[in-house]
Parts: sequence; C-alpha cells; structure tokens
Amino acid sequence: MNQTSPTRIAITGAGSGLGRAIALRYARDGARVAVTDIAPERTDAVAAEVETAGGESLARALDTRNEADYAALVEALTEAWGGVDVWVNNAGVAAAGTVADTPADDWRWLIDINLMGVVNGCRHALPLVRASRGHVVNVASFAAIASSPGMAAYNVVKAGVLSLSETLRGEEHDRDVGVSVVCPAFFQTNLMDNFRTHHPRQQQVLRKLMERSPITADDVAEAVHAAVAGGRFMVIPNATERRQYWFKRLTPEGFFRAVLKATRGFTQ
Repeated sequence: MNQTSPTRIAITGAGSGLGRAIALRYARDGARVAVTDIAPERTDAVAAEVETAGGESLARALDTRNEADYAALVEALTEAWGGVDVWVNNAGVAAAGTVADTPADDWRWLIDINLMGVVNGCRHALPLVRASRGHVVNVASFAAIASSPGMAAYNVVKAGVLSLSETLRGEEHDRDVGVSVVCPAFFQTNLMDNFRTHHPRQQQVLRKLMERSPITADDVAEAVHAAVAGGRFMVIPNATERRQYWFKRLTPEGFFRAVLKATRGFTQ
C-alpha cells in the first residue's frame, strides 16, 4: 500500500477495547479514522478521542449483522474521503461452552456477529480497498489455532475468520490488496462484558487469564499497525502463542496433549 496522504481507516467495533486502541494508534499518525460501533454513544466518545490524538474522525453506528449499515458506511467514506485505505473487521463477542451444551441461540449469535459480520465487512470493503490498493485486517483469535475444549462455538467462528482471511489473501493478491489476520490470545480488554456461558467457573477462569496477561489492547494495536505497514499476513502478538503456533504445526499430537492438560476441568 503506497500512502502519500493521511491514511483513511475504517474500524468496526471501535467504540471500546481493541477497536478503540487501533483507532487511537492511527490517530497519532494523523490518520482519518472512521469509528463504527453498535453503540452510537461509544462511537462519538472515541471519535472525540481520535480528534484529540491528532486524527480526523468520522463516527457511524454500525451493526455488523446489518448490510444496510455497511452500505451507508461505504457511502459516507466515499463522500467524505473518497474511499478507504485500511479496513479493520474487529467487532466481536465471546462465549464458552462445549459442543454438547452450547445452546443453538448462542451458536447463531456467534456465527452472525463473529463470522458473518466479518464476511459482510469484507464484501463491502473490497470495492474500496481494491481502488486504493489497500489492506483488510480481520481480527480472529488464537482460539482459531488452539481449538481448546469448552470454547466450541467461539473456536469455530474464529477458525472461520482465519480461513476466510487466507482465502481472501489469495483471491486479492493480484489486485495488490493486502490482508492480515490477527490471532491474539488473552489480553486486557472488555470482551467479557457481553460474554455468554452456562458455567460461571468458565467466566471466572477466562476473566483471570485476561487480567493477568502482560499484553494490552495497545500492544495488539501496535502489532496491527506494524503488520499493515509491513504487509504481513499472520499476526500473533503474544510471544508464548507464537511458539505454540509452531509447536502445533511441528507436533500436532504433542500440542493436543498439552491443550488437554492445560484445560483439564474447564468444561466441568
């Protein structure tokens, strides 16, 4: 991506957490940042922070399940800035549960937001990033790689985002569209605010893991910024998980046994 004017970036789920951190990271470069979120009050608050940090903001309410919201965003981006250079599909929710005990409603909720929301975002972003020879960033999770017991639906949808990103990378390569997929493990964010589970212990365990993580949303945002600048596809911000990624590739059975040991009792 060749950039001579300020970067134009659109981010879903930018009203809090990682989306907000990415918005502010680009704002510090003087970027034009489209802040979108399902909660309008959050978009307005972060848009104001973007302006304070040195960027130019555009705030839009957006439900990733609603194609009309995406169409309106594309129209606004085209009218205000003539397009977009970086598009980040970040919005997501979380849930725990096994294949057997996760209710069908929770499966649909996760699929609609975490997978189809990213699909919708990619489909609407492509005309803009093709025109700018820009970059698409899809936020998945290390859950897509680890597939730990007790996180069935979450693992599945995040693995879908990883596969979607790999596919998109190949399909758009000859159009000079860059693609990155972000696979962080636990880091300090507000993902647990809308967390669903039928086992309170699972929520307690996951919250502690997030709180104890040395990785922050700002750290992940910095990794995203570097990946876009460097044209890098796979983004695993946590050093421990980068080692585990190669462990799984080189020794799948050994990795499986390690996951079983680490998660023993989590599904009880």
